[in-house]
Amino acid sequence: MEIIAKLLQGNKDYVREVNEKDPEFFARLAQGQQPEVLWIGCSDSRSPANEITNTVAGEIFVHRNIANMVIHTDMNLLSVLDYAVNVLGVKHVVVCGHYMCGGVRAAMDVGKHTLAYNWIRHIKDIYRLYEAELDAIEDFDQRFDRFVEINVHEQVLDLVKTSIIQNAWADSEYPYVHGWVFDVRTGNINDMGTSFSRNTSIPANYKIESKVVSG
Repeated sequence: MEIIAKLLQGNKDYVREVNEKDPEFFARLAQGQQPEVLWIGCSDSRSPANEITNTVAGEIFVHRNIANMVIHTDMNLLSVLDYAVNVLGVKHVVVCGHYMCGGVRAAMDVGKHTLAYNWIRHIKDIYRLYEAELDAIEDFDQRFDRFVEINVHEQVLDLVKTSIIQNAWADSEYPYVHGWVFDVRTGNINDMGTSFSRNTSIPANYKIESKVVSG
């Protein structure tokens, strides 16, 4: 139970430190949230959104899963996306992966068929699409890093295929969608230059012609 006591004490220390710096902070926080960013990140404990971006509670709306995946049958992800875009009105959606990602690493192996394998299989499908490029990289660590980057790129593409994003773009320039990779080895975020807006060209078979409820 030592870790539990540590967490509870940590909360007390957090409250004390925040109140010392800004006595009105929690009063403002209780009035509601108006984040401008939805963060879709990995569940990995080494990549907490607020900490690595030096932001505070209320600034980022967060969804996390193994390997920062955007899967069109994941109602959790779609519900978060819909709420962020259509209720909170976020202006940016960031998919942030990270180097040394265990989920991406597992997709490079032939592993045991566990429950998690069904999730990882989506990442394996991405490897198959880029197999020639990835297999041409002889150094494993470099191939691993590149696969992490490719995975982020593909998740951003899957985001813009959703009816949630496309319907938002029918009415507004927002949200912009970005792909980043956090480097756990240095602490730096690598902007992949993968940014999309309402002007993004979407393959015809993914276009949504009329407003519908879900992605």
